[in-house]
Amino acid sequence: MSRTREVPDEAEAARRARFGALPERIRLEDTVEERAATAPDPARDHYDPDEWLVRHCL
Repeated sequence: MSRTREVPDEAEAARRARFGALPERIRLEDTVEERAATAPDPARDHYDPDEWLVRHCL
């Protein structure tokens, strides 16, 4: 008994049209977005020797 069909039905043709091939590959660089969580504060990274001395030695 042969299970081959001569004419595919419409549902099978629709499935093959939709799922017949894998989607195109997406590069990793295209999937990642880098943004700063907060705005950079230039005063935060400013070194002040007097403030350091007061904070750690007194």
